[in-house]
Amino acid sequence: MRHRVAGRTFGRSAAHRQAMTRNQVTSLLRHGRITTTEAKAKELRRWVERVITDAKPDDVHARRKVSLYVNDRDVSNKLFTTYLERYRDRPGGYTRILKLPPRMSDASPMAIIELVE
Repeated sequence: MRHRVAGRTFGRSAAHRQAMTRNQVTSLLRHGRITTTEAKAKELRRWVERVITDAKPDDVHARRKVSLYVNDRDVSNKLFTTYLERYRDRPGGYTRILKLPPRMSDASPMAIIELVE
């Protein structure tokens, strides 16, 4: 039983999962929308919401917390300038998941995750 066990493992090691999550958070903040599997999109939503919420105080501590999950300095600056202005008064729900048809090769359920306007 998986009582009180949060998060998906995706059949990967912890280091691989952490690297994949950081790369996806950075890509989503860079491009505004990415296409991935449905399970990865649902898991990514948790981390992106947390990163944007952590960035809201816009101080040194917030920038250091964001740098744990955003690998690129340009993307981090974009978060603190563009996205914080957009989400200043929004209490949460910064992302939207749109379901797509299954992938042709392995019939994996696909989704688009994007930042709301």
